[in-house]
Amino acid sequence: MPAVLIHGVPDTHPVWDGVRQHLSRSDLEAWDLPGFGAPRPQGFGSTKEEYVDWLIDRLEQVGEPVDLVGHDWGCILTARVASIRPDLVRTWAGSSAPVSAQYGWHPLAKIWQDPVEGDRFMNELDPASFAKDLIKLDVPADVAEEMVRRVDGSMRDSILKLYRSAVTVGAEWEPGLANVSAPCLVLWGTLDPACPIAFADELGEAVRASRVVKLDCSHWTLIQKPAEVAAALEAHWNA
Repeated sequence: MPAVLIHGVPDTHPVWDGVRQHLSRSDLEAWDLPGFGAPRPQGFGSTKEEYVDWLIDRLEQVGEPVDLVGHDWGCILTARVASIRPDLVRTWAGSSAPVSAQYGWHPLAKIWQDPVEGDRFMNELDPASFAKDLIKLDVPADVAEEMVRRVDGSMRDSILKLYRSAVTVGAEWEPGLANVSAPCLVLWGTLDPACPIAFADELGEAVRASRVVKLDCSHWTLIQKPAEVAAALEAHWNA
C-alpha cells in the first residue's frame, strides 16, 4: 500500500522533496492537485468539494487503502476524504491546517475570498514580492522563489475558486471528523502565524490522533523540519 502525499497552497508536489529524502520506503507518491502543476479536468471548478471528489477518484484507482498525508490545504482535503471514505485510508497524517468552526481565516485568505480584492491581488501579483512574503514565513529563499515560479494563471484562478468555496469549511466539515476511523497523526509548527498551534490539539482531539507532534518552526513544517516530519511519519506508519 503506497503513501500518498498531498500539498497545500500555493504549492506543488516538490514541496515534499525534503521529507521524501528522509523516508526509507520506496512506495511514495506525491500528487499535484488540478490547477497546481497539473491540468484541470474539463469543467473542473476548483471548489473544495471537487478536489475531494478528485482525490477519491484517484485513491479508488490505487485499489487498496493508502497511508494518506496532507499539508495545509492538503490536510483539510485529506481529512475530509478520511471522514467520508474511511475505506480508502489505512492511516492519516495532517499538518498545519485547522478543520474547525472556530478558525478565522488568515488575512491573505480573506483577500482571496473577496471577489474584488482577490481578483486584483492575482492580476497584480509580483513574483518577487510574493516570494518575499513567503520568506517572511520562514520559507528558504531558494524554495520560495521556486514555489512562486510555479504560480501560473491556472493556479491563481484555482486558488481564488478554492478559497471562495471554503469560507465556512470549518463549520461544514468539522462534524464529519468524528467518522475518521484510520489511525491519525497531527503535525504542527508552534510558530505558525496563519494557523495557531492551539488548533493542533483541537484537530488531534477531533480525529483521536495517537500523537500531536509540535515542531519548532512556522507554517511549512515539511520544508523547515523535514527530518523530524519524516521520523514522525515513519513511526506512525510502523505503529
